[in-house]
Amino acid sequence: MLNLEGNRIYLRALEMGDLDFLYALENNTDLWEISGTTTPYSKKVLQLYLESAHRDIYDVKQLRLCICTKEKEVVGLIDLFDFDPKNKKAGIGIVVLQKEHRNEGIGAEAIAILCDYAFTVLDLHQLYANVLEDNMASIHLFKKLDFKQIGVKKDWIYSSGNYKNEILFQKISTCI
Repeated sequence: MLNLEGNRIYLRALEMGDLDFLYALENNTDLWEISGTTTPYSKKVLQLYLESAHRDIYDVKQLRLCICTKEKEVVGLIDLFDFDPKNKKAGIGIVVLQKEHRNEGIGAEAIAILCDYAFTVLDLHQLYANVLEDNMASIHLFKKLDFKQIGVKKDWIYSSGNYKNEILFQKISTCI
């Protein structure tokens, strides 16, 4: 039986009560570089998104889950995106919003839980992650979780007048 719960955190579906958290996260300009966002989101647009967030991953090709502490505080989001069931692969993305919750093992635990879900329930063969080359914390995190660096996309992201390289990480399931 699959459990979306770890020692310190658990993953759950988005709920309408997450609107304020989602609004703060999506409108945090410090995160726009990694999310590809270029304009703010209104609460109305995010409310409409939450109303359809229950749709099946096979339909919308993505899954977004809240990362929650055992005290039920939402501290971040973790996503599967570009879900491709034919080729059994998906991208993975994660953000822990508050700096005080970073470097506590929350991200590692959330990724480990989502990898288990992706490989066992969704029967995926591989996951990949895109990480900016200057994001040392994320590079360390994915390497620690046995994602392998398989390439570098040169001048991939344009931000603040400069181009940045993006590292491509991949994890292949050991399940057969």
